[in-house]
Amino acid sequence: MLDAAFWTTVGAILFLLVLSGFFSGSETALTAASRSKLRANAEKGDMGAKKAFEVTEDRERLIGSVLLGNNLVNILATSLATTMFLRLFGENGVALATIIMTLLVLVFAEVLPKTYAITNPERAASLAARPIGIIVTVFAPMVAAVRMLVRGVLSLFGVQTDPDTNILAVRDEIAGALQLGHSEGVVEKEDRDRILGALDLAERTVEEIMLHRKEIEMIDAALPVAEILRLCLDSNHTRLPLYRDEPENIIGTLHAKDLLRALHKMLGDGRIEPREMDDFDILTVSMAPYFIPETTTLDDQMRQFLARRTHFALVVDEYGTLQGLITLEDILEEIVGEITDEFDTDEENDVTVAEDGSYTVDGTMTIRDVNRATEWNLPDDEANTVAGLVIHEAQMIPVVGQVFSFHGFRFEVLAKDENRISELKIAPLV
Repeated sequence: MLDAAFWTTVGAILFLLVLSGFFSGSETALTAASRSKLRANAEKGDMGAKKAFEVTEDRERLIGSVLLGNNLVNILATSLATTMFLRLFGENGVALATIIMTLLVLVFAEVLPKTYAITNPERAASLAARPIGIIVTVFAPMVAAVRMLVRGVLSLFGVQTDPDTNILAVRDEIAGALQLGHSEGVVEKEDRDRILGALDLAERTVEEIMLHRKEIEMIDAALPVAEILRLCLDSNHTRLPLYRDEPENIIGTLHAKDLLRALHKMLGDGRIEPREMDDFDILTVSMAPYFIPETTTLDDQMRQFLARRTHFALVVDEYGTLQGLITLEDILEEIVGEITDEFDTDEENDVTVAEDGSYTVDGTMTIRDVNRATEWNLPDDEANTVAGLVIHEAQMIPVVGQVFSFHGFRFEVLAKDENRISELKIAPLV
């Protein structure tokens, strides 16, 4: 019974198990390896990392080829083992072959290679990349046929797939890793918020974070220069819009430093004559207003600020009506959090925590900032501010003292300014 055919079969089964382990380990290594690390290693001259980076470009084709090879060798090994055990033990050989091959495949072809691959993903990926690249090329026609068959079957059940769409977007992978790292205590909350804030810039518009037009400090260009100077010195801001006749008619942007520089020039002879002040045209030291549409993304606007070397823009709607203003600092705050200086007041968009666990917030505070400060997950799809969320959910303008419950939280209106909710008390529902 233990003839040359027996030992040849045993050798073939062991060889197929090694191939199965190689496919399993390669799949885990190439899917778990960081493409950024592979690229960095490739730039240092690691040819294996370079090949691994190229192989992982099309992950669907890669996984399809590896799975095809892995299933092929597993099925062939099991078939040979079943034939061999039937010769040795008759009908009982089927059960024995199933038990023994299950143990061998599980330990040596699955758990062992995958454990090594997940422990050293980049190194394992670099070692496996060349042979896997050949296998992907050889199996490409069969994988393409399987792709078409799978999509055809799914379409019968009404499931449409886009061949060019990745199963997981890079942004989602990064966001998921950050959230997981934060929940496990590996990633600090501030680090998570900064990275997610940077990733979200392309998804958010200036309308979401702009300063509303009702809160913009403006200066009437017709005022005397002395009064304009006083308003500039009293303001916490260095750039102020200039208007003529009515606030909607913005004709320029005044930088306090430009005004002071012009006044200093007048002091060249030691004093400023009243006639000089009367004849001074404020528009000669102002900049042309820079208008942007409210639908501009934060990412695009930051690039525009950097390209134009300016930090200040006025936001208008599709009809050209002034809606608000935005600065480069506003965009940066979406990444690094609130930026304050000696002129900022502490009460702006403040969150106060009470002993009962409730929070008192300004109605104009954005939902995103509230979520950052409290670790909540209030939705911001329908509204940008907390007050806007309450009005949207209530479908009415609430009165002071009115209480609402939605999204797992209790909202109480504490104060109003005309029709605007100025202060809210929020507490999670127990």
